[in-house]
Amino acid sequence: MKRKMFLVLVIVLIAALALSGCGKKPDATTPTPQQPVEEFIKIGSVMPVTGAIATFGVSSVEAIELAFKEINAEGGVLGGKKLKLYNEDNRSTAEETATAFQKLIEQEKVVAIIGSVASSHSLAGAPIAQDAKIPTISPTSTNPAVTLIGDYIFRACFLDPFQGEMMAKFALNELGLTTAAMIVEQESDYAKGLAQFFKQHFEAGGGTVVQTEEFSNQDKDFTAILTNIKAKNPEFVYIPSYYDTVGPILRQAKDMELNAQFGGGDGWDSADLFDLAGDAANGGFFSNHYSPDIDSPEVKKFLASYMAEYGKVPDALAALAYDAAYLMARAIDAAGSTDGTAIRDALAAITFTGVSGNIVFDANGDPVKTGVIVGIENQTQVYKATIQP
Repeated sequence: MKRKMFLVLVIVLIAALALSGCGKKPDATTPTPQQPVEEFIKIGSVMPVTGAIATFGVSSVEAIELAFKEINAEGGVLGGKKLKLYNEDNRSTAEETATAFQKLIEQEKVVAIIGSVASSHSLAGAPIAQDAKIPTISPTSTNPAVTLIGDYIFRACFLDPFQGEMMAKFALNELGLTTAAMIVEQESDYAKGLAQFFKQHFEAGGGTVVQTEEFSNQDKDFTAILTNIKAKNPEFVYIPSYYDTVGPILRQAKDMELNAQFGGGDGWDSADLFDLAGDAANGGFFSNHYSPDIDSPEVKKFLASYMAEYGKVPDALAALAYDAAYLMARAIDAAGSTDGTAIRDALAAITFTGVSGNIVFDANGDPVKTGVIVGIENQTQVYKATIQP
């Protein structure tokens, strides 16, 4: 009897639990509320945020993030989709650049890439993007060979032939100097390209390059090559390298009392140059893509936004990366999709006015645009001239 009573109680308990579970079941006619899923479009970048030219990468990433923030706040692209940046640090090396491009394309599945900074880095990564048909725009790689890799590769900056010509003309026509020496890094495509085009235009304009000295990227002591140059007594010394090398060379040249004016390319554009060179940088000149002193609506807006976001004046690397980010966003919108070929075709046809000037791409994916000469006075950059192509 007790056993029967126990079984009855168990059956009643099971039934009660079943009914309780049924009571929690939502009405099939009432949809379960869900949080809206925000859609992102993945854009990759390969920028050096560590290593020898880390300031270039940091400026570039900051500017792209700022541009995407503004674009997303205005509604994004393709009817409301947000842009999301995936940066891979190439540690300032070409070898790491190739690995970074592969990761972004194969693992992250980005639809486009912005980068890299240095020409030697872009030359390592761009072939990978070209093979994968991923549209890529380098903000700052000036070597002509970069965009010749293929029709999916673009750039936002002018090229080394123009940059070398700018400084040659400035030295000859504005400074009135007719003899020059060059200091060139052997492993740098950027340095060798600029040196080639400076020499070509300097000599075509009536000047003479009296000495060319080469060094390795591992060198720290430049006394020997500076001694050779001092013996030739040039009026102008052209150093087409990045700030991390230019700074020590300028400091050592001053210590040796090498009395010449010094100039270079856009690789000089870093506040770290003044930490490395001190007042030895004063009196120098370099070619660049923009100056914060230029009076244009685009420059004023960019300056205000960047300074509000990061509390500092943006360099040319930031200006070009900001333009590249907007170019890519506009191309995606114009393409109406994230298809690589459609984005490529939209980039090729784009007309854009940015911080660094008007941009229309030629058949190689290169913009035809103006450049500026920047002087250094009291360890401060000072706008000197705008040079037309």
